[in-house]
Amino acid sequence: MTEQNPVQLNGWSFVLADSLEKVYPDAPPRPFDRTIPVSVFPGETASVQVALRPPMKHGFRLAGALEVAIDGPSAGFATISQVELVPCSLAAFPQHDGGYDRDTPGLYPDLLRPAPDGLIRPLYGQWTAAWIDFVVPSAENAGEHGLGISVRDAEGNTLFSTHICVTVMPAQAPELEIVNAHWFHCDGLASHYGVGVFGEEHWSIIDAFMGSAARMGANSLLTPTWTPPLDTAVGGTRLPTQLIGIREDSGYHFDFSKLLRWVGLCAEHGIEYLEIAHLFTQWGAKATPAIYVETAQGLERRFGWDVPASAASYRELMAELLPALRSFLAEHWSLDRVIFHLSDEPEGAEALAGYQQAKAIVADLLDGLTVVDALSDFEFYSSGAVPNPVVATDAVAPFLAAGVKNLWVYYCVAQDTGVANRFISMPSVRNRVLGHQLFALECAGFLHWGFNFYNTAHSLAPVDPFKDTCAGGAFPGGDAFMVYPGPDGVPWESIRYKVFAQAMWDHRALSLLAQLAGREEALALIDTDGSGGSLAMDSFSHDPLHYRRARELVNQGIAQRVGQTRQCINLSS
Repeated sequence: MTEQNPVQLNGWSFVLADSLEKVYPDAPPRPFDRTIPVSVFPGETASVQVALRPPMKHGFRLAGALEVAIDGPSAGFATISQVELVPCSLAAFPQHDGGYDRDTPGLYPDLLRPAPDGLIRPLYGQWTAAWIDFVVPSAENAGEHGLGISVRDAEGNTLFSTHICVTVMPAQAPELEIVNAHWFHCDGLASHYGVGVFGEEHWSIIDAFMGSAARMGANSLLTPTWTPPLDTAVGGTRLPTQLIGIREDSGYHFDFSKLLRWVGLCAEHGIEYLEIAHLFTQWGAKATPAIYVETAQGLERRFGWDVPASAASYRELMAELLPALRSFLAEHWSLDRVIFHLSDEPEGAEALAGYQQAKAIVADLLDGLTVVDALSDFEFYSSGAVPNPVVATDAVAPFLAAGVKNLWVYYCVAQDTGVANRFISMPSVRNRVLGHQLFALECAGFLHWGFNFYNTAHSLAPVDPFKDTCAGGAFPGGDAFMVYPGPDGVPWESIRYKVFAQAMWDHRALSLLAQLAGREEALALIDTDGSGGSLAMDSFSHDPLHYRRARELVNQGIAQRVGQTRQCINLSS
């Protein structure tokens, strides 16, 4: 049954909602459907929300924060945050599709502000929500967990109480089978926190944000071997973040000590792949990345937009640097878990010619290594220029028709119509569906450019992401980052972060069921018509209950095959 909502007491209104609902200040949320059980793997997070609104009557005064409490033996596995509104100056581009919650500038629910004491600040005349996470780290505590949830006022009076039951499965989920790449931006962390690049404070912050990326399901991070030539205005530069020290003294000499520290942190957090910063500038490989070299006169920028890709001096550097980098990575990492890039999002005949010329400059130095690039132009693949493309989700049709193997996909600012994405103004189902899509299309990887990009478009200036979620008004809100830079170098998560993590757990569960029962059975559970072939990048269900229901059916299939005793509940309706 659906939760009886809203519950009202002394004028207060309360709604228990699931994690795929966004609680807007001016509308009661969709209530939690109890006919669909909640089960997770050890280490996976189950999330619900308690939405609340103060009495809507003249003269009412808020008497302080409310306390959200979790009761029962399993309460120690739960944490609480408050869903907070953030400004969104660009909610959607013109001519967008109808699959947005809203398309006008305003305040949108997104930020999850930690509330370790359970105190939630109500907003007069508005709905707000407490976000409750429940995660059991190991199978030792598998089984049924009952959680009592209550909301009390400042005088200790209980205004609302409810309960949920979460089943923690004894089976362990396999690791994510795809490369899940998220571009990590060190410059924004240094700028926001006002710390020196690769000083001890910066390293501590990087450590915390790496851990957050890993918990979201990222297993590949962009590594700033040199300052990544991404989102940088033509002729401009970004705050230098170069891990490799380069000194020129009768030839080049390299210091990999910072890179060694970086790969050590990646290993600690379970990051499996390193993405090396692009070897040429974005949008067609016309120029070189900004690379800094220590000389007798001091540190100088030797390369950048003002140095063409074809410069002999760049080939000379790469001829020494790339073999040294290969040797370092072979010793301290594994070359089969290293990904190289040439240029991001090249497009058009002119860019293709420039890309091929730039590729020829370093091709011999990258022989035997994995090189992938994000693009939408099919000719880059058909010409052989990019044998391992990362294709925009709204441009996959010709690549699928060509039978491209181990296809990677990506979405970003431009994928705003008809496909999945994670803009703040979109309903959470357009975020959650990605796990189903990646599994159904047998994608080998997913890439997104913005885990923590805190600059305007083209990196002309830093932004405060608590005040600007749109990169200076250039990108739909939330495209540029998934986490907010909380105090003391601690990342604060977002609703979009939580739902993306759920999508990756869906993929892991589907992979396990496919191992146990075959892909056909898994596909039939996530396709809306059960055909095993109707799900596509541009065709998917917008019903949030479909994703909860499908996941429970997948979990039931797993439980039945691993001998887990579990009540089977009819989820067909």
